[in-house]
Amino acid sequence: MKTIIVNHLNREKRYAVLNDHLVEKLSIDQPKQHSSVGNIYLGIVEKVLPGMNAAFVSIGEEKSGYLHRDKLASFVQSNEEKSVKAARSISAFVHQGEKILVQVEKDAAGTKGPRLTGIIELPGNHLIYMPQGRYVAVSKKFEEERIREDWRRFGQRMKEAEEGLVFRTSCEKQTEEELINELRNLRLEYKELVTKSGKLKKVGKVLERNSFAEEILEELKKLDSGEVIVDDLEMKKLLQNNSQLPIKHYTGKENIFSAYRLDHEIEKALKRIIWLDNGAYLIIDEAEALTVVDVNTGKFAGKTDQRETILKTNKAAAEETARQIRLRDIGGMILVDFIDMKEERDRKSILNIMEAALKKDERRTNLIGFSPLGILQLTRKKTKPAISEALTVKCPSCEGTGRVLSSETIAFRLERELWEHRGADYEAVHINTTEEVAKIFSGEQEIHKNRIEELLGLKISFTVINNDKPFYEIRQLQ
Repeated sequence: MKTIIVNHLNREKRYAVLNDHLVEKLSIDQPKQHSSVGNIYLGIVEKVLPGMNAAFVSIGEEKSGYLHRDKLASFVQSNEEKSVKAARSISAFVHQGEKILVQVEKDAAGTKGPRLTGIIELPGNHLIYMPQGRYVAVSKKFEEERIREDWRRFGQRMKEAEEGLVFRTSCEKQTEEELINELRNLRLEYKELVTKSGKLKKVGKVLERNSFAEEILEELKKLDSGEVIVDDLEMKKLLQNNSQLPIKHYTGKENIFSAYRLDHEIEKALKRIIWLDNGAYLIIDEAEALTVVDVNTGKFAGKTDQRETILKTNKAAAEETARQIRLRDIGGMILVDFIDMKEERDRKSILNIMEAALKKDERRTNLIGFSPLGILQLTRKKTKPAISEALTVKCPSCEGTGRVLSSETIAFRLERELWEHRGADYEAVHINTTEEVAKIFSGEQEIHKNRIEELLGLKISFTVINNDKPFYEIRQLQ
């Protein structure tokens, strides 16, 4: 049975998807790391780069966004022949200083700003509407080509020439009238966005999506049975209004993730070494654009010949590697260095296992295959920072060769631990911590600290300790 655990009570929002008590997915949303994917902005073109066929667009955020020519609405809407259009420079479709409506496709990461598109997508329950998309697509989960072709023909009848539509799998149970009504509502939503952007005097956000809630709702759509457990009544109400599954309200004092031993899974998702049940282990090294997974036999010696030992280890490693990729939300290029297999049939067996495991992944993956050196190559679409990027920062003690938990993560961990003392007989708590953790915990003008004190009935005081890495220590409850 599948279970979704939602921790929505605190500033750091988290949810986990469990399948028969095994964690399949983790998602963490911190205020500072909040995903911008799907947000729509009125931007202004800062610089056009014909050599890259791209432009940099200011959207009112810290970093300007990157916009490729092929993602411009003016390029897509052009009626020129494909070969003629492809040969033209971006300068023919956009100019410096031009105001443009854009949507975030991929969050900023490292030194790179967000990746943008001018082809706006407005998601509905059963359709994705692109006011200037010009094409019709159908979910690949419709396996029969005849069924997919029927939906394409219906989409061509529904849409205007310049519009685009994507049919979700859930369309299967809907009537044509219901889909036409949804399209009509999405068109109205887009007109309202255009009107709103026209009233803005400077660049900035036109529409902000609640990506955390939308992610959970997408997970619910995949389930025919199961349960959802949430610690916040507001989120419970939202989920109940959008799902037929039972939604339970968790009221325990212990944080919901701690109660279901999910904090332990987060800690494992930050570790470099992952042990397998048979004594073998994986070493996972993450860089900005590349992740390397190294498979080692470790304590597993096998019971028969060497080939069988290697194959068993690699099979277990393939399953766990696919799971860790989903759990850690690793994107970009991924290389898996399995223990060397001399038989082609063994490599084929590992490829089949990886392919089946990656089908559970909602992100687009491309399993390229084994290189001449025997390393499995695959890519996974990256839209937001991996868990390691979201929860950790470069360690000042080792000049970035390792990572430690950020001040935000430590502050939110302290908040959760104090929350477990609500309703206790204590009147005050004294905490040793670093200045940055205390500052983040307290908020501007101590707004968060005052709120937590009122909710818990505890007076909170800090002693600031200088330390190379963020930490806290509850010294006294009285």
